[in-house]
Amino acid sequence: PCHAKTNVMFLKTHKTASSTILNIMFRFTERYNLTVALPANELVHLGYPETFLAQFVEEFQTIGQNYNIMCNHQRFNPLGVRKSHDTSNTFSILRNPIALLESSYVYYKDDVPAFKISKDVNEYLASPTKYYHPADYKQNIYARNIMWFDFGYDNNTEDNKKYIQTILKEIEQNFHLILIADYFDESMILLKHTLCWDLDYVIYFKLNSRSQDTVQTLTPESKERVKVWCSLDWELYLHFNQNFWRKIEETIGLEELENEVNHLRRRQKMLMEICLLDQEAVGKDHINNKALLPYQSGAASIVGYNLRQDLDNRTLRTCQKMV
Repeated sequence: PCHAKTNVMFLKTHKTASSTILNIMFRFTERYNLTVALPANELVHLGYPETFLAQFVEEFQTIGQNYNIMCNHQRFNPLGVRKSHDTSNTFSILRNPIALLESSYVYYKDDVPAFKISKDVNEYLASPTKYYHPADYKQNIYARNIMWFDFGYDNNTEDNKKYIQTILKEIEQNFHLILIADYFDESMILLKHTLCWDLDYVIYFKLNSRSQDTVQTLTPESKERVKVWCSLDWELYLHFNQNFWRKIEETIGLEELENEVNHLRRRQKMLMEICLLDQEAVGKDHINNKALLPYQSGAASIVGYNLRQDLDNRTLRTCQKMV
């Protein structure tokens, strides 16, 4: 038998289902009464997009390295993280850059200069250099190689094979586990095994996701262009997707993985039936309790949940935390 690991650092990457993981981390924190490295000055990010420094953490001067959980957005810096957190269990999550760029485009449409002036994602990808100027990289970080940037590297650097291999090795040394958003349930099972957590700790309701009518369809040409325009992210994704499946075969096995994924989905369905009025996510205009309305951004329409009215206090608290 192993014990649940309670000192965990999660690098929250952008548009990779990481808000759902943030919710999992916060629920775990409350269950074990742990200390979280929250952002100083009432910000929502740990200094992002600046490279992470220990002073970006609330009360770092008095608490020092004694935080159990670190999981808000930051631009990763191993030295800064080690100063403020025990890095014995670090993980992050990646997503296929094709889906990621489309999601980024819609979500940050109003904030990113490179996205603002193009009509849609296909027009942007047809000629990205027309809209994207490296000099404005701080305003345009969501428009190219965003995952590479989140891991602390230059997202406009030249695609050089030797350099990429060096960085991939570096990330392997800094992170014990890299999950894949495109296989989210499988990722939750691998996370559960790695951190020695119970299944209920990784049950989730999908958060910060869009309604289907705001998803833009990429042409086959655009999909291929993403691989070139975001080539650093593409190499990152290919490498760690391979690692992910190798790790699963070594630690769980595909047959056991399937059993556990099915168990997770049954448990999730059961909780949705207990908690939710509609047993699924609803559009922003159909959320009855405005306190449960998720943050809306850009051209995206972020869906949310209605809780059932007949819940006892304890169940209500559980369900509120899930949503």
